[in-house]
Amino acid sequence: MSLIARRIRVSGIVQGVGFRPFVWRLAQELQLSGWVRNDALGVEIAAQGSASQMAALLERLRSEAPVLARVDNVQTREAVPAALVTFSILPSVTGQSSTAIGPDVAVCPDCLAELFDPTHRRWRHAFITCTHCGPRYTVTRALPYDRPQTSMAPFPLCPQCEREYLTPADRRFHAETTCCPQCGPQLSLSHLDGRTIEGDAIAATLELLRSGAIVAIKGLGGFHLACDARNSAAVARLRLRKNREAKPFAVMTANVASLAPYASVAAHERALLEGRERPVVLLPATSQGVQALEGVAPGLQNLGVMLPSTPIHFLLFHEAAGRPSGVDWLSAAQELVLVMTSANPGGEPIVRDTTEARSRLAGIADALLDHDRDIVARCDDSVLRPLARGSQFIRRSRGYAPLPIRLPGSGPSVLAFGAHLKNCVCVTRGDHAFASPHIGDLDNAATCEFLDETVERLLQLLDVKPELVAHDLHPHYDSTQAALAFAARYGLPTVAVQHHHAHIAAVCAEHARRGPVLGLALDGLGLGSDGTAWGGELLLVDGAQFERLGHLRTLPLPGGDKAAREPWRMAAAVLHELGRNADIGKRFTQAGSSIVAQLLRQNLNCPRSSSMGRVFDAVSGLLGLCDQMDYEAQAAIFLEQAATRHIELHGWPKAIDSGWSITSDGQLDLLPLLATLDAAADVDQAAAVFHATLVDALASWVARAAEAGGVKTLSWGGGCFLNSLLSSGLRKNLEQIGIAVLAPQRLSPGDASIAVGQAWIAINAKDG
Repeated sequence: MSLIARRIRVSGIVQGVGFRPFVWRLAQELQLSGWVRNDALGVEIAAQGSASQMAALLERLRSEAPVLARVDNVQTREAVPAALVTFSILPSVTGQSSTAIGPDVAVCPDCLAELFDPTHRRWRHAFITCTHCGPRYTVTRALPYDRPQTSMAPFPLCPQCEREYLTPADRRFHAETTCCPQCGPQLSLSHLDGRTIEGDAIAATLELLRSGAIVAIKGLGGFHLACDARNSAAVARLRLRKNREAKPFAVMTANVASLAPYASVAAHERALLEGRERPVVLLPATSQGVQALEGVAPGLQNLGVMLPSTPIHFLLFHEAAGRPSGVDWLSAAQELVLVMTSANPGGEPIVRDTTEARSRLAGIADALLDHDRDIVARCDDSVLRPLARGSQFIRRSRGYAPLPIRLPGSGPSVLAFGAHLKNCVCVTRGDHAFASPHIGDLDNAATCEFLDETVERLLQLLDVKPELVAHDLHPHYDSTQAALAFAARYGLPTVAVQHHHAHIAAVCAEHARRGPVLGLALDGLGLGSDGTAWGGELLLVDGAQFERLGHLRTLPLPGGDKAAREPWRMAAAVLHELGRNADIGKRFTQAGSSIVAQLLRQNLNCPRSSSMGRVFDAVSGLLGLCDQMDYEAQAAIFLEQAATRHIELHGWPKAIDSGWSITSDGQLDLLPLLATLDAAADVDQAAAVFHATLVDALASWVARAAEAGGVKTLSWGGGCFLNSLLSSGLRKNLEQIGIAVLAPQRLSPGDASIAVGQAWIAINAKDG
């Protein structure tokens, strides 16, 4: 046999996923000699064997990679055969990193089987994990991913765990978070003032929850606030303490079978729920569910649901089921339903450690279910909305971040600071864009500090020194200020990016689209290049350049920012635009309606905006669906729900042919449509007619621009595309006339994607 030798470099998500033992097992099976090791670039392999053995190795590295791995590239080069007769796993080596860490994932079936086996030494062990499951991003301080560089470093392995850790054939070989009850972290339950609650921590926590208490439970990326979702008094108490009047809570059940009384679950929705990422999934609530879970999602037809992801979660449901032996109970319906919401005072980052919890959750939680494994990085729950085609991110965080987006080209390393709302940041390295987990709205000092913390964390973890800093065009956003401060500190050039250009660029980056596209950006607002408030934009985008082809007819925002929180003000603005200012005081009984009418008459504190988000608010106000919002997009959600009720019963209504017009300079005027809504007798029908007419109007607007410019591909972005009636209806209309649609898939259509768009524009600007 002719012996050949190869050096092989595997890059991607290949650390912390069992890749080295996978390579070792392949080498044993193929009778190869050599070695494998982790380094800062990924996984390096030296292999020797016949040509056919080597070909099989290279093919199987991709086709049979571990479930948590993502192989981006396999490079080979010839090497000189050495005197090697076995295949071994070598210690890791350090250096400048170009690999990445995977996200946190749920407990795997093998670990669950051990968790609920009374004869196993890890029975009811709250930190059970292996190379196929458990925390990654939230416990890792630096790469390569080795135990000393994780928050498991303070927990030396006992002899039994060390044997598993050092045995290549064991599934816990170099599972950096592995441990057992003798050598791992420990659970504790206490009052907020630090007084210990004696007894088994899981059993005592369940007793507290059943008695109506609110317990802060330490998860992977932070604490959750939990209470019994069927106890309306406990839910109301949580709302009061958290100052969260109406925004929906997510709930957790043991499994899909337990959801039957509360929500309907289609096959593709079940796949999302049971996936290893364990996001919150929005599901249609049953009428029984709305009644049984009173106060969980007030006024909403959807219920946010997630299944257990950590051993602690599973143990709570196991305790409630009576500690059954084995795993059969995991597929049977269980009674316990828990509210599981981020542990934070309203609008602030999720709480991640004991000290924070005792101070920031004082007056909110009754007790802490805690442990002594540090959370290195905060990471909130991901939220997904199922669609007819796949699903849509509302929030991309735990389970998905910081998995990179593969860009259509390489460029300088960019640090992009994102938007003011739904903030995420992005770091690029080569042809990869790493979008951070959810940071939040930059409306308070704590979230702004979290922004700085996340920037430092990503740069350190990815071993990147940025060459460019990108930020929003708005000079007063906290994200902009943070970007400028960072750039000044390190002497870096900056790129200011228009908000809606960034929305479209993010979609182009995700789809590896180069060249011109039409861009439809529909959202709340962003500062336009002309200094006005944009939000309903038709653009021509080509890399770092864009042209504004048209926009929605602007509406005044009476009271400025107040109009974004009080839809009746936007409804009043529509009446004013229709020449019915005198009707405002009669039509709206809110205090201040006469003052709003006067502001509109005199054009005082009434900046105009092309925002589609404010159009949705205006329609919701005109139809009496929502006068004042308790959380962002509440009015638009109520409007979509009303339309959905009608469409589910009667199908899509006919659009109003005269409901819009397009001016010669590209303005889309929806005022004729809005004029028909104020006197609507059937609110649900009127909401459906609005959606049908809007879809036709937007399709005609895009078609006209496509015909004029010869560009037949449209990218869309902006928070308004979270409306599934809008997105599904518009896609259908556009595809029927031969216009291809690029929509966000791996990113949210909302402002969380802005940083990726900023980064891609900055790279293109540098290249240009």
